[in-house]
Amino acid sequence: MRKNFVLDTNVLLHDPLAIFNFANNNVILPIEVIEEIDSFKRDMTELGRNSRHIARLLDSLRTHGKLGEGIKLEHGGMLQIICDFIETDLRKLGLHVSNRSDNRILSLAIDLQQNRPNEETIVVSKNVNLRIKADSIGVPAEDYETDRSPDADVYTGWNQVPTSRQAVECLRAGTPMKIKGYRGLPNEYVLLQDENNPQDTVPGRLAADKSNKILPLADQAGGAVGIHPLNLEQMFALDALLDEHIKLVTLTGKAGTGKTLLAVAAGLSKVFKDDLYNRLLVFRPTMPVGRDVGFLPGDLNEKMKPWMQPIYDAIELIREKDKRSREHSLPPDIMECEEIVIEPLSYIRGRSIPHQFIIIDEAQNLTPLEVKTVITRVGMGTKIILTGDTHQIDNPYVDSNSNGLVYVVDRLRQHPLAAHVGLAKGERSELAETAANML
Repeated sequence: MRKNFVLDTNVLLHDPLAIFNFANNNVILPIEVIEEIDSFKRDMTELGRNSRHIARLLDSLRTHGKLGEGIKLEHGGMLQIICDFIETDLRKLGLHVSNRSDNRILSLAIDLQQNRPNEETIVVSKNVNLRIKADSIGVPAEDYETDRSPDADVYTGWNQVPTSRQAVECLRAGTPMKIKGYRGLPNEYVLLQDENNPQDTVPGRLAADKSNKILPLADQAGGAVGIHPLNLEQMFALDALLDEHIKLVTLTGKAGTGKTLLAVAAGLSKVFKDDLYNRLLVFRPTMPVGRDVGFLPGDLNEKMKPWMQPIYDAIELIREKDKRSREHSLPPDIMECEEIVIEPLSYIRGRSIPHQFIIIDEAQNLTPLEVKTVITRVGMGTKIILTGDTHQIDNPYVDSNSNGLVYVVDRLRQHPLAAHVGLAKGERSELAETAANML
């Protein structure tokens, strides 16, 4: 049965190509959606760029017919923009009458149900309240799920593997090996466990070449500029951060698990101690994503300081740790060094960034398209780290299953250039961990 999908504005602002993702069904846009899209066209944010993209796309489709009558799409579906006055009285359904596009969408959906009884009508919106209202008046409603990653936010990037004592001892001695019957993903971490003595374990990582060889982890006795891993997941994370063959690392976890601290420590180690990168470049989206920083006083550095304070805090902590270590890898004036650059994410579009260690903090607030824009800026010799808590979303257009961070984890988890670690245990303090778990 052919279906009518009535799209909300936020779907098109989230994915300008959404109209092509509904197979051979009818994609219907109320004229109010077009007006809302037009209101974003002057924005210099990702929403503004998406607004202009969908406007140009719809304009190009006019060459194939009249949008008001319906235009056949390449995949066999039909796109139609409806401007007709709908007489559905929403007051009878308990809703206030207004010019809000939400109510216009609901009115149109009810009208389609009545006039096209042989076709199922579904409202598609990323607005949870609109979906609730639609359901309450008998209109099926769905989230836009084309780019959702249902399990990426719970994927930890490592597995516990029971095996023989001999295999455990061989890996501990530094010998790569295969475990019969076990197949994993490239750069996926494992904890080999003696099946007869579960307390006897040794960590390792699967080779990137899909040979299923398990490699021993690099020696982490020296840590990274005074920062040492405090638990198993942090050990895995630091291994991925310091490995030059892994060009993209994603770290997820709740507050206090050490995501940002480990990433910054690894970056400082690679820039100042190993001299492998020209700069440590840190990006952090402002809240909400893409908001212009002009509303704060001062120059760019002063405007960005409130957003970037967690990074400054991490650098200060690392500097103190490094001062106490036997090897002093960091300069005393590290906060003023040209090798450390902290910038708003707004200015990354159009750049090419070679030979740098890039950290994108709070990446869960980016859309999949924004993350693609960021990663495609990476030049030769650059490593990029994305960190975030997938359950602390401040961007109203994404959630825990559709944000850019889980999108990258899902799409690149099988690629030999990428590695992912989910951090579970908080190490900030006993109080912070208690609060994260119980409040």
